[in-house]
Amino acid sequence: MRASRLLSVVLLLQDRGRLTAQQLADELGVSVRTVYRDIEALGEAGVPVYAEMGAGGGYQLVDGYRTRLTGLTPQEAGSIFLAGVPSAAAELGLGAVLTTAELKLRAALPARLNRSVGEIKDRFHLDPAGWFRETETNPYLSDLARAVWERRRARMMYRRWRAPREVTREIEPLGIVLKAGVWYFVAKVSSSIRTYRVSTILSLEVSEETFERPADFDLAATWSEWATDFEQRLHKDSAVVRLSPVALDRIPYLMSRAMNRGVFTGLGPPDPDGWTTVTLPIESVKHAHPELLRLGGDVEVLSPPELRGLMRESARAMVALYDPA
Repeated sequence: MRASRLLSVVLLLQDRGRLTAQQLADELGVSVRTVYRDIEALGEAGVPVYAEMGAGGGYQLVDGYRTRLTGLTPQEAGSIFLAGVPSAAAELGLGAVLTTAELKLRAALPARLNRSVGEIKDRFHLDPAGWFRETETNPYLSDLARAVWERRRARMMYRRWRAPREVTREIEPLGIVLKAGVWYFVAKVSSSIRTYRVSTILSLEVSEETFERPADFDLAATWSEWATDFEQRLHKDSAVVRLSPVALDRIPYLMSRAMNRGVFTGLGPPDPDGWTTVTLPIESVKHAHPELLRLGGDVEVLSPPELRGLMRESARAMVALYDPA
């Protein structure tokens, strides 16, 4: 552990030039006293690092010194795929590993390419979280990631929507997916492959027992198939509605992907009033009611009658509230 940290100190100084003890401590997640000891150990090992005192001072390497000890460990190499989403790497417990991997890669690059990497990071940022939603608490995500990485069996208790609500399963975790800021995982349960939301886990015990991953398992393909099937199962009903031009402009920002796709797939010509009649996939009347209310007076439900009745009742309640007379 300390050897890895000492290499990180060298790579940080090599990549960024002069750094104070506090800056190094912040980067490495250790105390300033630990940094002092690490700098002393590097000096004893023959690494030409020296301190410059006074304002603007700090530690730096002798000009021209570059280390070539940049070999990536398997875990570091794997973490490179999360380089664009450092917050996700941190949640998975790979934050420090990713930082070290990036430093090793940058240390191995020629100066010109190294500058290009820094410029790209300064100009482009990926934020995978969805809008208008509190971040979920996933206390078992790091342990789950370890089980996936090390191919370890686990025992979990999770909460589901139907009775019995709390269920225990023996699982073989195969992969983790971050979808619009929400974490899911794919696991083998008995002889079937299933997908769960990480936030539903109530307890997780990772075993020392390992398992063999299915040779033909493809995480991306499995997730894509499950997500498509999930949307189709979720939106099993439909509603016929009239939409104003304003509603058509707002739907991509207010509706689910399946409803949005349904609108523009079956879009026909507008009527004389400029409104368009479409058939929307909906989860149920109960779920569609608040979704369509978001469009206010720019949507008219034609069917089913139950949904039209709910919209009418809501409209009457709104009028009574805002215009009692």
